[in-house]
Amino acid sequence: MERLSYFIRRLLLVIPTFIGITLSTFILIQFVPGGPVEQAIIQMRGLQNAQGANASQAISERQRQAIEEHFGFDQPIHVRYWNWLVHDKMGMTVRSYKYSNKTVWELISERFPISLTFGLTGFFLSYLVCIPLGIGKALRNGSHFDLWSSVIVFVGYAIPPFAFGMLLKLFFAGTSPHFFDWFPIGGFRSDNWAQLSLWGKITDQLHHMALPLLCYLIGNFAVLTLLMKNSLLDQIGQDYIRTVIAKGGTLRRAIWLHALRNAMIPIATGIGSIFTLMFAGAVLIERVFNIPGMGLLSLDAIVSRDYMVFMGILALTSLLGLLGRIFSDFCYALIDPRITFERN
Repeated sequence: MERLSYFIRRLLLVIPTFIGITLSTFILIQFVPGGPVEQAIIQMRGLQNAQGANASQAISERQRQAIEEHFGFDQPIHVRYWNWLVHDKMGMTVRSYKYSNKTVWELISERFPISLTFGLTGFFLSYLVCIPLGIGKALRNGSHFDLWSSVIVFVGYAIPPFAFGMLLKLFFAGTSPHFFDWFPIGGFRSDNWAQLSLWGKITDQLHHMALPLLCYLIGNFAVLTLLMKNSLLDQIGQDYIRTVIAKGGTLRRAIWLHALRNAMIPIATGIGSIFTLMFAGAVLIERVFNIPGMGLLSLDAIVSRDYMVFMGILALTSLLGLLGRIFSDFCYALIDPRITFERN
């Protein structure tokens, strides 16, 4: 009952937190220069100048007011925010400023599966590789395996994922005539993907995902591996492990049946990030490999001042991030039933 009330409180706190995040960002972007009103005025001036109109009289005050009314900038900020939040369903039903023939939700729904594919695959591969590697390093602490694996881990940690992506393209995507041409230079699928057989679609998809996935992995590789290693080493040194051994249990049994479960508690911190994997850290990777996902869409929205698309992505990211934190707490409770959420 105590845990249920805690999670109910956390869910209720999502509402004011979400409003605070989106409202502060909504107010801030109103003062950023180069918005849709300014861009529309520039386009009208360019059109009228091309037709021979006087540049100083290209846009009248009435025309400017009409443009502001068209984009809703003639209303107070709190009214615009309420319309965005309620009437426009967090802006999802509003048409994009840049892609005027599509709504924000249509743009997001097109890109969402692509980023979700990379995000989920990278997430599970990270845990699938880093947890066993961290366990192996803890069990062989101080050995040659621990030393050389640590060197590889820290070298990978020192390389930014986007820089690593450019190196991969240089060596393995045929961007240089002196190296290999084993993988496509970018994109999510080949142009003829729909005409391929089932096996051809699978191999083509894996072919395009190989290099970007390595970039996704390198970002969390060092942190997860060392966190797993240090957490397990800390548990091995606890008194309850010595008690298990003193009662006749083997070290292997003490580690795999007792220490490992407690060592997984810090790892659960990152499990909640599974909700935001299609957004976080993907912008530069998608830019390097020209992957039409959510990261590239958000970057395009920022550069082109497409406020509605940016706010839609922000709303979705914030909501998923807040739910992800609650999911992490839920994983804590599953891994260690001793954890309580009672307020002091």
